[in-house]
Amino acid sequence: MDMMRALWAGAAALALASPGWAGDRQGPKHGKPIKAELLASGLAGSIGGTIGPDGALYVPQFALGEITRIDTRTGAMTTFASGFPLPALAPIGFPGGVFDVAFVGDTAYALVTMVDASFFFNDGSYGGPPIPDTGVNGVYRIDDPSNPTLIADLGAFSRDNLPAGFFFALLEGVQYALEPVADGLLVTDGHHNRLLHVDFAGGISVLKQYGNVVPAGLDVFRGQVFLAETGAITGSPGSYEEIGRVTAFDLGDPWDDGLVAGGISMAVDVQSGPGRSLYALAQGTWDPALGPDAAGVPALPDSGQLLRINRDGSTSVLLDGINLPTSLHFAGGTAYVVTLAGDVWKVRGISGAGRSRHDR
Repeated sequence: MDMMRALWAGAAALALASPGWAGDRQGPKHGKPIKAELLASGLAGSIGGTIGPDGALYVPQFALGEITRIDTRTGAMTTFASGFPLPALAPIGFPGGVFDVAFVGDTAYALVTMVDASFFFNDGSYGGPPIPDTGVNGVYRIDDPSNPTLIADLGAFSRDNLPAGFFFALLEGVQYALEPVADGLLVTDGHHNRLLHVDFAGGISVLKQYGNVVPAGLDVFRGQVFLAETGAITGSPGSYEEIGRVTAFDLGDPWDDGLVAGGISMAVDVQSGPGRSLYALAQGTWDPALGPDAAGVPALPDSGQLLRINRDGSTSVLLDGINLPTSLHFAGGTAYVVTLAGDVWKVRGISGAGRSRHDR
């Protein structure tokens, strides 16, 4: 099972109610309470996001084709950009549309996926009604807040450069996360299991191709790429070391991977934060009755965790019971957790003392 069914057996996950917890949480090896409060709710399909140059949090709402600006002090929400293609596969229960946003200086870029259904199921097994496409899967530059500009057609590139060695249902892939680097943008594809590089002129190349590895969120600092891999069970059921991990590599030598932390149940994001430490977001566990084929489907409700990665590669749980978290963002010492259920949690009281983003 790969990120296709992770994204997700599907939009039905959006209907899951948020648990509504708030207040103090204290993880192991942590000396003071961590305070979590609901900053915003009611988002219509949220996976990625970023802290903008103005200090606000920008979060896509793929079901609306919009990117929303959220004031990190008040939680007030305003529309930053609109006009993105809507999910093509929504009628059969899958999300799609604008999944992530990133800034390069004051210029914003957006990642759009699963809006072209023309190439659905590479083995011809889909026998349902025709599904019209709603747009182009790709990277868009936001020059006009109501009319984003396509700069890189990721769908066409994926069709012309298909991976081999594993099954995939969408010839155009499922692009998940977007991250700036000095000469362009990195894009994870959690369905074709690879990491793409997009330059600012729209050129696309495969930076890394994986096998039975599902790349999700990522962070870049001083030439190092930290990658969250949701993973897949490759051995016996319950082989949790295979479920998720965080790896790192240098941009100049992308094939020299180093393991940062393993055993993370459905790792969906990694970010540097307080104390120059690394933090990971685990979406959580799934129904064990589904067996090993369940790897990659949405986690069970309220089983997500915010983790600090320690210097020895172990992890400390800072928050648990999060409902379907999808991305993690830091502004100063404050974390913001975005969930598929449409909530944004503001988390304060986090300290460092974990693994430095310089450590390999």
